Amino acid sequence: MVLKTFSVQEEVFDKFSRFCKDHGMTMSKQVEMFMKSVVSEEPEAKKEYLEKLNRIREQKTIKIGSIGDLRNRYGLE
Repeated sequence: MVLKTFSVQEEVFDKFSRFCKDHGMTMSKQVEMFMKSVVSEEPEAKKEYLEKLNRIREQKTIKIGSIGDLRNRYGLE
């Protein structure tokens, strides 16, 4: 593993830092995954995303009914 320094706009860095923190991700791992996706034929990020998507699809769904039912349940009408 190597330590590298990059120059980025402070606003972009701050937003990305908050995004990573809010989603429990490390910035360095996200940058590494991005770099791999750019230089590889089948990006690792894409593979990880598809695996996560498949796990979500396998989860039990919750029937909420119609939009009207949802509005009634939460007092939106």
